[in-house]
Amino acid sequence: MRALVITRHGGPEVLQVREMADPQPGARQVLVRVRAAGLNFAEIMARQGLYLDAPKPPCVVGYEASGVVEQVGSEVTEFQIGDRVIAMIQFGSHAELIAAAVDEVLPMPANMSFEQAAALPVNYLTAYHMLHRVAHVRSGQRLLIHSAAGGVGIAVIQLCQAVGGVELFGTASAGKHAYLREIGLDHPIDYRTEDYVDAVRTLTNGQGVDIVLDPLGGKDWRKGYRLLRPAGHLCAYGFSNNTSGDGTRSLLRVLGQMAQVPLWNSISLMNENRAVSGVNMGHLWGEKAMLREELMALLGLFAAGKIAPKIDSTFPFDQAADAHRRIESRGSIGKVLLVP
Repeated sequence: MRALVITRHGGPEVLQVREMADPQPGARQVLVRVRAAGLNFAEIMARQGLYLDAPKPPCVVGYEASGVVEQVGSEVTEFQIGDRVIAMIQFGSHAELIAAAVDEVLPMPANMSFEQAAALPVNYLTAYHMLHRVAHVRSGQRLLIHSAAGGVGIAVIQLCQAVGGVELFGTASAGKHAYLREIGLDHPIDYRTEDYVDAVRTLTNGQGVDIVLDPLGGKDWRKGYRLLRPAGHLCAYGFSNNTSGDGTRSLLRVLGQMAQVPLWNSISLMNENRAVSGVNMGHLWGEKAMLREELMALLGLFAAGKIAPKIDSTFPFDQAADAHRRIESRGSIGKVLLVP
């Protein structure tokens, strides 16, 4: 099979398509021929050497894919050859074939495309988990989401629309504001030309918001915390501030960002009536029942027309470097996909 390999840490040029041995499914696994695979910021950081959970290069990364079952293990009764499925695995989806355990695979709805299916698991699971299991969003609240036009940001907006009555604030470059308003973002804020803290305070008459979802990290966690109303909740789910604009790793930048991470303690949280949570979906891999329950809820919302993944662009494996650059440029709106 062909697979997209991170040959070493560095810029997009370190990516290569290589021939590798076909995986063989175990007794409780299915072999899936990949039709589309999701590309996430985690994989960008893995290429740069900033994602500690990633395997050492040379390696094949990727958490999510859609495709067709090509072979089933000897003890598999849940799936048959030819089934259209969504798979979520711990690395390896950027390949033509993947072997996935049956509890990592779900059947695709009949009206879902392979592209939509590959765009669903990571972004929408992250958004759903933060909103409904961690922060418990409800009507009448105010919520700030950073990178609002990214895959997670759009998922958050759609899921909050399904809840109804959530006032949404989001940071994004000005060229993305029209689309974000169209899908339900009440207050788009151009982070390149204005201070989002000042903007939120002005728009809320100094009251702030109930929930902040922050994938930026460093000083932005401190800013988001200060924007919380009483009983407010900051959810940290990434550290994209660690990455540099040229696609390579800068240890000085990482150290500078780490030095700005706020240190909270129980006394201050108690006295200020605020909460701080962290979400790393890659560290929930052992919670298969939880993830499966949440993904099934998302498939139900898709079937009901409540959510619909937005595809920004699709790149063949041979153009994966351009896919990485697309995400790093901050120009994408929605999900970037790879296809074998």
